[in-house]
Amino acid sequence: MTTRKPTPPNLPRRFYKEAAVSREGDTWAILLDGKPVRTPEKNHLATEHETLATLIAEEWAAQGDLIDPTTMPLTRLLNVSIDGAPGARDALADEVAKYAETDLVCHLADGPSELRARQEAGWGRWREWAGKNLDIVLVPVEGIIASPQPDASLKAARDHAASLDDLRLTALTWAMALYGSAVLALAVEQGELDALDAFDLSRIDETWQIEQWGEDEEAMDVVARRRADADAIGQLFAAIAR
Repeated sequence: MTTRKPTPPNLPRRFYKEAAVSREGDTWAILLDGKPVRTPEKNHLATEHETLATLIAEEWAAQGDLIDPTTMPLTRLLNVSIDGAPGARDALADEVAKYAETDLVCHLADGPSELRARQEAGWGRWREWAGKNLDIVLVPVEGIIASPQPDASLKAARDHAASLDDLRLTALTWAMALYGSAVLALAVEQGELDALDAFDLSRIDETWQIEQWGEDEEAMDVVARRRADADAIGQLFAAIAR
């Protein structure tokens, strides 16, 4: 017997019939029954990228009788980039440097050897890529205890993050938290690594544990939601690259 997931409480009822996009100067606004959508801070929900606006309108169109924000990751990302990112750019750039300092792809297992080999096969090329392309040279360590990383590398990570526009910076930091890795998130942001492939690389340790001990249904539900978020990140970066 399949257990039906409970509906989250206090979700607003759908109040519109149609979601669409409309050109407003240099931006594309999301409209519900012809009226502009507002962010939580009452700004217009709009972007200069038509493809992204269309994807967000599709999120709104796909809602049922209730509006569930957890099924609207692109809407949430654009909201944050409009309401939150402009006043938090320094903090967000600092966070990228902080993640680089303890980056997932630098922490190799001290055993077993098969897990260590998987980590190095999956992560080594992206450490090399970050050093070659972004001057973010990170030193791998054994175990979970962090080792100091070069100051120049952390500065390079911060400087790159600070150079991004609000939307890219928001998506980068969201991806970074999802993967536990600045390196993987930067590779996705730069279009060098598929967002779902990055998600799988971030789960090498988890996948190993599942192979040893089996799956937990509740945990796999969480993984499915996180994977959907990773897919949304990929859609966003693809949309704004056009």
